[in-house]
Amino acid sequence: MPDFDSLVEDVGYQGSERARIENQVILDELERKKRARTTAVPTDDNRVKQRLREIGEPITLFGERAADRRDRLIYVISQINAARGDDGMDVDHESESESEEEEEEFYSPGSLELLEARRRIAHYSLPRAQKRVAQQRIDSRMDLGRIVDIRKKVFAQVKKYAHLGTQIGDDRPISQVRFAPNNEILATSSWSGTVKLWNVPACTPIRALRGHSDRVGGVAWHPQATLSLGADVVNLVSGAGDGQVNLWSINSESPIAVMKGHQQRVCRVAFHPSGDYVASASFDTTWRLWDVNTAKELLLQEGHSKEVYTVEFQNDGALIASGGLDAIGRVWDLRTGRTAMVLDGHVQAIYSIGFSPNGYQIATGAGDDTIRIWDMRSLRSLYTIPAHLSNVSDVRFFYANNMYYKAPNDEAEGKNAREEWEYRSGLFFASSGYDGAVKIWSADDWQHLTTMKTDGGKVMSVDISSDGNMIASGTYNRNFQLFAPE
Repeated sequence: MPDFDSLVEDVGYQGSERARIENQVILDELERKKRARTTAVPTDDNRVKQRLREIGEPITLFGERAADRRDRLIYVISQINAARGDDGMDVDHESESESEEEEEEFYSPGSLELLEARRRIAHYSLPRAQKRVAQQRIDSRMDLGRIVDIRKKVFAQVKKYAHLGTQIGDDRPISQVRFAPNNEILATSSWSGTVKLWNVPACTPIRALRGHSDRVGGVAWHPQATLSLGADVVNLVSGAGDGQVNLWSINSESPIAVMKGHQQRVCRVAFHPSGDYVASASFDTTWRLWDVNTAKELLLQEGHSKEVYTVEFQNDGALIASGGLDAIGRVWDLRTGRTAMVLDGHVQAIYSIGFSPNGYQIATGAGDDTIRIWDMRSLRSLYTIPAHLSNVSDVRFFYANNMYYKAPNDEAEGKNAREEWEYRSGLFFASSGYDGAVKIWSADDWQHLTTMKTDGGKVMSVDISSDGNMIASGTYNRNFQLFAPE
């Protein structure tokens, strides 16, 4: 049996003591960060500056944004608390009752115009939702073998997409491409501050729309543009780095209306399915809802901690989704103003959002090179697609427009063809990435179908025509490409 009493203590060994001190420093830092996360600080930028001034810190640093300034205040306060040995220091000079109120849900007063808009949106969206659900019930009773046959046929056509042509679109990068509802015109927005209209597939220019003084981030068509709308009324909307949202006709190079309100760059814009409203996402951390008829702002919606980059309406018209550089997406109910779902899962900024035609699934593309699929019924992420080798810049579902359905002469075949056409809407979607590729994915099992290479530059945007015969992409190399089935 060993004699433990005879063991000699090695008092000269200091490695264990040094390791203990280093571990304690790490633990103290982790504890400081833990307390920092629970520290209540103002969200208003002016109050953040005031608090920084009070504790002797510079109120702003070169190139510092409001969100970064708030993070610096949290860090400074946590350092002060750690030095004092306090659990927390008084951040606001306001009463405790005010801090409790900040944790409670609050509502901002809205205008009568906004109230009327919410009512109109509710009246518009409910019948469309009923029609969509009724069609989904019919589809759910479809024979499994028939579904398999439709998928095989549609995906076989999708895999035949090939490069049709490339056109130099502008002097600076193409930020977004969007097909007109009649699929005969393509709108491109550019960092040169210009929106251009092109005949497709000929790729010949129609007109350049000039009205922005900075890069144009997004462009969107009125749902009835080039169909039932006249060419002299509002057909398009664009948003740019000058903070303006412009409404355009097809026949004029000057905007019909200029809507001002955003304090910083406007990245993306979207038309409501009714055509009565426009949404815009901006670097001022808000998205806004505008009335097309009056060209006035109806709603200023906060909710993101950093810049809002993208915004998209659900096809029913009841919901809108926004995504920002805080890596968070939010789905809002336009009828009530409440948040319907928080899309929390990406680790980098969200650059694109797309609603599936089924109305309850959402695809988000982000700077973490992935596409996430979300289900609003279960309020969770369904699937994560490792989509591209670099940023996912755009995501677009295929929306089949029934006006392009061509019935065969045989009546029996016509029934099957109509069934196939209605089922294929939303059966696949396209994505673009900074790896220079456009990819197409199935929208039921989320598998990769085909990849189309562009000119090798960053692909900034992608869109699918509503007849399914063309796909367009815009690149950082100032070009746009067209793809069509061989």
